[in-house]
Amino acid sequence: MATSTRGRPRKFDRDAALDKALRLFWRQGYEATSISDLTGELGIGAPSLYAAFGDKQQLFSESIEVYVNDYAGFAARALAEEPTAWDAVARTLREAALEYTEPGLPNGCMVISAGINTTNAEVAAMLEAMRTANVTAFAERIRADITAGLLPAETDAGVLARYIGVVMQGMSQSARDGASRDELRKVTELALRVWPASGAVER
Repeated sequence: MATSTRGRPRKFDRDAALDKALRLFWRQGYEATSISDLTGELGIGAPSLYAAFGDKQQLFSESIEVYVNDYAGFAARALAEEPTAWDAVARTLREAALEYTEPGLPNGCMVISAGINTTNAEVAAMLEAMRTANVTAFAERIRADITAGLLPAETDAGVLARYIGVVMQGMSQSARDGASRDELRKVTELALRVWPASGAVER
């Protein structure tokens, strides 16, 4: 007589679940995303979510790490690969116009938008530190070009780097507000016109 066997439960795909959580935080922000939202999006119960990821803040922190590695590495790559600060900044802003309007993904930058209106001081501080680190990286690259004579000696590296950060944050919010890719490309080219003249090799 044949005996029936109970089928094995489907294996939980943690990476896929993490990507779903990431996209939900990206769309809604940390504060507006509830545990109920997360369990519904991931298709698991709250106990399973806590067992796999810890609490909401731990899940968000892990999501941000994945976001930076998988979706938002274009600025770091530009700084590492381009020969001058001008080239790195131009590439970063031009790629931001593409990345912030990528079909199939939430608009804008998760690091810029996810902490809006959050009452969680640790989350807000973490995201602020990440944004500040980007500005600092651009400032260091600009200072190196000043030292090398590629930019005028009177260039204020800190202010110029902060300007880049402001433009990127504005582009991110504009993308979330519905700005098109073509509009952001045009904004990028306007923004690049303020670059000190001696720093633009091939505009």
